[in-house]
Amino acid sequence: MNRCPIIYENCGNDKYSQKGLKKLSPKLETLLDFPYSAEEQRRQAAERTKKMSIQGIQPKLSTILNTTEKTFEIVDINGKYILKPQHHIYPELPENEDLTMRMAETIGIEIPFHGLIYSKDESLTYFIKRFDRIGRNKKVALEDFAQLAGKNRDTKYNFTMEKIVNIIDEKCTFPAIDNLKLFRLLIFNFLIGNEDMHLKNYSLITRNDKIELFPAYDLLNTTITLNIAEEEIALYLNGKKNNLKRQDFIEYFAFEHLKLTEKSINNVLNKISKSIPVWIKLIDFCFLSDKMKQKYLELIEKRRKILNL
Repeated sequence: MNRCPIIYENCGNDKYSQKGLKKLSPKLETLLDFPYSAEEQRRQAAERTKKMSIQGIQPKLSTILNTTEKTFEIVDINGKYILKPQHHIYPELPENEDLTMRMAETIGIEIPFHGLIYSKDESLTYFIKRFDRIGRNKKVALEDFAQLAGKNRDTKYNFTMEKIVNIIDEKCTFPAIDNLKLFRLLIFNFLIGNEDMHLKNYSLITRNDKIELFPAYDLLNTTITLNIAEEEIALYLNGKKNNLKRQDFIEYFAFEHLKLTEKSINNVLNKISKSIPVWIKLIDFCFLSDKMKQKYLELIEKRRKILNL
């Protein structure tokens, strides 16, 4: 029996469940394979890099969902979705990112609509809906923290979590709310081994006349992908990126810098602790290989002990 890669439910002999397809579009009753192999997608991404505003280490394609043709279509402008194919060096990144984003959602982290689709070579490609577009290709005001901090792609790791808080306090309409979001996101990324949460992976968005943290994106377990991770987090916290302890996250960062209350901190930690059994089930049911699943589980167990969860 197959599992729908869009919503993870059983779908019999079909590639997708009807419920999964309807999440993509109410008009969709079937979805054809994306008409490019993983290698062809990477080639297309390389050729179109200068034409698109989306960049990074992972190959990315700007697309729309063509419901008439029943497949995704590559476009240079006005894309509604970003597609990420299999990487030629790092294994199982689409499966990894899709799983990790689902895990984030279980603890109340806001994320865009996302999932996996099959390509013509039967490889899985990750898709995520763009949150910086509304209506008929209207752009939403959006700034990443590299822009806000005066950094670029070469210096996006040269920053601290403490300075992230300063930007939130200065720019956000309700900084106390976004500081709590930041704490939740930081704990999550540490637990799941995302040491690539650099400045360009944080953004501020203006919605309904309110400036706030952008929904989370580019969340994945980079530790199991790299095998030997040099750091535990991307930006300095309490002057370090390694050998972090519970007190660095709670006493130093949450209390001293985020100014969170004991109640709000405990609410976040309790929510995460109660969600870990759900994560374990998601890992078991996801599209990662058994080897990667085991690595993911072992890392979570190691990190939760550090945080005493």
